[in-house]
Amino acid sequence: MESPLLPAEPMLWSGWGDPARAAELPAPVRDLLTELLGVRAPATPPATFGEVRLPPVALPPPVLAALAAVTGEEHVRADDDARIRHTRGKSTPDLLLMRAGDASDAPDAVVLPGSHEEVAEVLRLCAEHRVAVVPFGGGTSVVGGLTAARRGYAGVVALDLGRLARLRSVDPVSMTAVLEPGLRAPQAERLLAGHGLTLGHFPQSYEYATLGGFAAARSSGQASAGYGRFDDMVVGMTVATPRGTLEIGRAPRSAAGPDLRQVFLGSEGAFGVITSLRLRVHPAPAVRAYEGWRFENFAAGTAALRRLAQEGAPPAALPTVLRLSDETETMVGLAKPTDLGAPGSDSGCLVVAGFEGVPGEVARRRELAAALLLEAGGVHLGPEPGEKWAQGRFSAPYLRDSLLAAGATVETLETACFWADLPRLYDAVRLALHGALGSPLVMCHISHVYATGASLYFTVVTAQTGDPLAQWAAAKRAAGEAIIGAGGTISHHHGVGRDHLEAYAREIGDLGGEILRGIKERLDPAGILNPGVLIAGERR
Repeated sequence: MESPLLPAEPMLWSGWGDPARAAELPAPVRDLLTELLGVRAPATPPATFGEVRLPPVALPPPVLAALAAVTGEEHVRADDDARIRHTRGKSTPDLLLMRAGDASDAPDAVVLPGSHEEVAEVLRLCAEHRVAVVPFGGGTSVVGGLTAARRGYAGVVALDLGRLARLRSVDPVSMTAVLEPGLRAPQAERLLAGHGLTLGHFPQSYEYATLGGFAAARSSGQASAGYGRFDDMVVGMTVATPRGTLEIGRAPRSAAGPDLRQVFLGSEGAFGVITSLRLRVHPAPAVRAYEGWRFENFAAGTAALRRLAQEGAPPAALPTVLRLSDETETMVGLAKPTDLGAPGSDSGCLVVAGFEGVPGEVARRRELAAALLLEAGGVHLGPEPGEKWAQGRFSAPYLRDSLLAAGATVETLETACFWADLPRLYDAVRLALHGALGSPLVMCHISHVYATGASLYFTVVTAQTGDPLAQWAAAKRAAGEAIIGAGGTISHHHGVGRDHLEAYAREIGDLGGEILRGIKERLDPAGILNPGVLIAGERR
């Protein structure tokens, strides 16, 4: 059994998603941005597609011809449209550059292989001719993960995996499915739904990100409390490297040495190209129920989530979705003040709890969670806040586009730590952002919880300066220093890319960096795979 190839619409080249879903900011919101943050409209309009500045194609014609002989001429593209749409990812700095018409990091060509064998042959050719290869899925990286170092290479190709987009097989006995990496998450869910199954992986990038990207960046979805992180779902994979092919994962768990799956999960295309994934799947839920809870402050809500994570064992007793917004995020984006308690109250923090499964099990888990949340001081708000969050959970990137157009810089950063360090980490990052940006709007939520710790996800809004790229770079450096100093990891689910290289090197230490470079040199001796990403101080 193998599914037909599903088509996928490209994203907006200078923003997020479907241009038809973009919305202008209402006048009152614009006025509020001006009044509170000093936001002013940009002096110049964004560049049009025809105004984008592209460097000339650097790849020699014989190399392009050799690549076309592998995939077919129609699957090697060096036209402006393909190159622009494969330039960088979707971080705010990426979008600011594209809005300025700067496509200086564009690949020389886009190669679309149609099989594992074609991927392997493309890698062999690129190693032979010293061409850098950037594996490209949905293009949703927000950490500079799609911009290769060009120096020392004959050129750069984006290896678009969009033609590797099939459901290959389903094993209903083992509850696994083999899927190709170029499938976007909605495509995968549609294919699995035909078998009554789901992955249960719904990050904010869900509508455009791919399964291969989820694995390569260790993605974590908004329903991670119930379904787990994506790297937990990967039980096997096939990987093409310049040295050959690896088939990994003979059993759910093994004591046969270190688990080589972990070498490629989170490797961001620097060690190899994932060409298929065997993933754990779940029965599609018959019931989905979302609700809201109010806590007096962020500390009280954090304590309640910790109790749920630690005392709500077994994990099946946890909500499927569990997230806590701090006071600022609650007030600004997730609930009306009057939703959060007594009439006229404008304080408090919102918890969203979601439950998915069969009716009786959902009812049992809701009852267990409610008893604990009530005991921890929570006030039940009913279904409306939770349902409102569920309906709008994929719309935030569109709001960012509107804010950029209005003259605001808006960006996110995330981290994770152990519960004991969480209050210090929360305070340190907020303090660093205020120190770097003056008086920004800083919002935060916890959206992934574990028995031992949790993630913190920050959203920052500030008025653009004359050089918004330098403005955000300074803020990002300050936040990174605060994260490392307070005991957090530099990324819980966005990955390392280029943006976090320095902080990640500090996090793993000199010996850890040597280990990564050793793996890189063994699997990719020519250093062609996504150079400049993940590994600091790569040797050429």
